[in-house]
Amino acid sequence: MAISSLVIFGTAEIASLAKFYFEQDSGYKVKAFTVDDEFAKDDMFEGLPVIPFSEISKKLPASDNHMHVGLSYKKLNKLREEKFNQCKKTGYHLASYICTRAVTWPDLKHGENCFVLENQTIQPGVALGNNVMLWSGNHIGHGSTIGDHTYFASHIVLSGHCKIGKRCFFGVNATIKDFTEIGDDCFITMDASITKNLPAGSVALGAEGTVLLADDRRAQAITKKYFG
Repeated sequence: MAISSLVIFGTAEIASLAKFYFEQDSGYKVKAFTVDDEFAKDDMFEGLPVIPFSEISKKLPASDNHMHVGLSYKKLNKLREEKFNQCKKTGYHLASYICTRAVTWPDLKHGENCFVLENQTIQPGVALGNNVMLWSGNHIGHGSTIGDHTYFASHIVLSGHCKIGKRCFFGVNATIKDFTEIGDDCFITMDASITKNLPAGSVALGAEGTVLLADDRRAQAITKKYFG
C-alpha cells in the first residue's frame, strides 16, 4: 500500500508547524507524535496521541508509517542529527516536506527529513542533504549544495556554486558570495556577509546596527533632515 501516514517526533513549536504544513500541503496524514520516554508527560498534543518512543514501532510500525523529526536547531543542530539517526535505526523512512509554494526545478535533489517552507527560490542544480531545514523566503543559487542537518533561517542569499557543510546555522539576511565553501559546524549570524571560504567551526558575525536614542542630537538632526 502507498504509505501516507506520518508520525512526528517532537511536541513543541516545530512539531506543531510540521503537522500544519504536512496536512495542508502534502499527501500525508499525521497519526501521532512521539518523543523519548522521559519527555512523554502528556497523552495528547495538537489533538493527537503522544506515544513514547519505546512503544512507537509496535503501535505505528515503520511498515505502514513514515516519520518526520520536527525539532529546532538546538545545540547547533546536533540534537536534530541525533534524533534523525535514532529514528532511522528503528527502520522508519523520514519524510521530507517541500512546500508547493517554493520555486524549484525538476533536478532538485534532497535527502530525507528535509523541511523546506514557502517562497524559496531554489535554482537548477541544487542538492540538499539529509535533515536540511530552509525557513521561508531564501535564495539558493544554482549548483549549490547544502550538507546534512544544516539550518537556514529566512531571507538568506546563497549565491551560485557554494558548498555548505554539515550542521551549520545561517541567521536571517546572511549573504554568501558565489563559489564559497563553508565547513562543518559553522555559525553564520544574522546580516553576516561571507566573501571567502570558512573552515569548520567558524563563527561569522554580522554588522551590529548603531542605535541613537530620541534625545540624542544626532538622532534629532537625522530625523529632521529626512522627515522635516
